[in-house]
Amino acid sequence: MRKLKLIWDFRGPNALKTAEHHTIHLKEYVSIEKLNIDITGFEVLSDMHAIAFMVVDEQDMKPIRDALKPHRGQLYQE
Repeated sequence: MRKLKLIWDFRGPNALKTAEHHTIHLKEYVSIEKLNIDITGFEVLSDMHAIAFMVVDEQDMKPIRDALKPHRGQLYQE
């Protein structure tokens, strides 16, 4: 089964802090909705660009995408 990485982009001098904070909300969503999602987090792409992300099974992606409105997505590779 393919996994997809849903991504939220944050830019600017506060990008990292914003991505870290957004990750907290993603984890809260997983808990509230009782989803079987183990991979959430954030990454620094540059000093002015960070992302928050969540990895979901392809079959579960649409309702999560519609609820959380990620900026983009890509195939997840471990």
